Amino acid sequence: MKYVIIFFALFALNTTVNAQTKTKKQTTHQMKHAKEDCVMMKDGSMMMMKNGKMMEMENDVTMKNGTVCMKDGTCKMKNGKTMMMKNGDKCYMDGRMSKMGKMKM
Repeated sequence: MKYVIIFFALFALNTTVNAQTKTKKQTTHQMKHAKEDCVMMKDGSMMMMKNGKMMEMENDVTMKNGTVCMKDGTCKMKNGKTMMMKNGDKCYMDGRMSKMGKMKM
């Protein structure tokens, strides 16, 4: 009888540990999507990627570092430098700029 009680206690403890691990994985998954949030120039129009969904940019967007990306593709950096985004350019919400690889729809 003691062994049955110990078995069930260990089973319950193991289930609790697994439940906590899944919560951590979901948090990491959410952080990955937040990291991918950006604005990009695609086929001549500015698009916004938010929570994994792409939509056309409706308003100017200010990034965390002070960079402002406008609907026409102009980006004004905090230091005053202005650049025009070209097809395939993207700006993450933290203000980093990069080129896209293959464009996905």
